[in-house]
Amino acid sequence: LEDALSVKKAELSILQRLGAPEDVIFVVQGNIAVTYELLGRGELAIRLKRDVYSGNLKLFGEEHFDSLTSANNYASSLVELGHFKEAKALMRKTIPVVRRVLGENHDLILTMRWNYAEALYKDDGATLDDLREAVTTLDGTGQTARRVLGGAHPITKGLEKCLRDARAAFHARESDVESIREGVEAMPPGG
Repeated sequence: LEDALSVKKAELSILQRLGAPEDVIFVVQGNIAVTYELLGRGELAIRLKRDVYSGNLKLFGEEHFDSLTSANNYASSLVELGHFKEAKALMRKTIPVVRRVLGENHDLILTMRWNYAEALYKDDGATLDDLREAVTTLDGTGQTARRVLGGAHPITKGLEKCLRDARAAFHARESDVESIREGVEAMPPGG
């Protein structure tokens, strides 16, 4: 992979020297970011994906497919590295745009909602309401994926696994809350 990274960086350098269009540069930068991730250099990948996203946003505007896709790629990396607050903020801003531009059944909205739900339930600071929202989001998104893409599609399968994980997190937290409630109720008055 180090060799692949060197080749991609050389390609980027050549394209920049030749004055290639910005959108072509962004594609190569995105490929470099993926290579960084594969090499375990997630923070470098996040910085590059953020740059690609903001570059696409400036070049094309928020409703262009490249801007929406790069937002999803950036959010996915944020979730993967545990930057949940940033991921949630980005998805809350971007999901309504994707819904308006591409509709509820496009695979991009399905993966964005998946990323959003993961950011909700994987966060150690998630509230019971966050976990409930994650389960609800994954359940609805999974049903849409099954209807639109079919049960064997990788997005559908991934959503179903994620839903199981989110439900487990919800039930574990719900049980913790109930245990605390019972403990408080069992305490003697004034004690």
